[in-house]
Amino acid sequence: MIYDMKPEQVIGDYKEVRLDLFGGISRVCLYTEIETPYPDGKLIVSTTDNSGVITHVNKSFVEMSGYTEDELLNAPHSILRHPDMPPAAFKDLWDTISAGKKWQGYVKNLRKDGGYYWVKATVIPNVRNGVVVGYTSVRRKPSRSKVEACIKLYPTLF
Repeated sequence: MIYDMKPEQVIGDYKEVRLDLFGGISRVCLYTEIETPYPDGKLIVSTTDNSGVITHVNKSFVEMSGYTEDELLNAPHSILRHPDMPPAAFKDLWDTISAGKKWQGYVKNLRKDGGYYWVKATVIPNVRNGVVVGYTSVRRKPSRSKVEACIKLYPTLF
């Protein structure tokens, strides 16, 4: 289940927007301009079922997202959707992984406290007996030059 964000969870001044997410879900997001730098040497790893519901997270995912493991498990991965991310990026992601191919891209993720962090994401379909049963996502620290390019590009894709 995915819930609207609450002002008491947010640190700092925030903006509010209602986002329409994958699967007909909509959510009120409260977001700030506070960036959490991606730590050197860490990998964020998660798995989802084939509809994008989180089934496993590692400690780095919990730390960077600001959510507890219990809050993340069984939630749609779109709980991290930042309003600055263009829908075209996620359409490309889903079109690619639904075709059984690996996807890579740069993603601005929304933290529980309203802040954000950037990742270089790789999403790989998990195939069993020729059938996609879920996805594994590995995120690493992005280069700052790629992040700066995305900051310029993404607003033009809405």
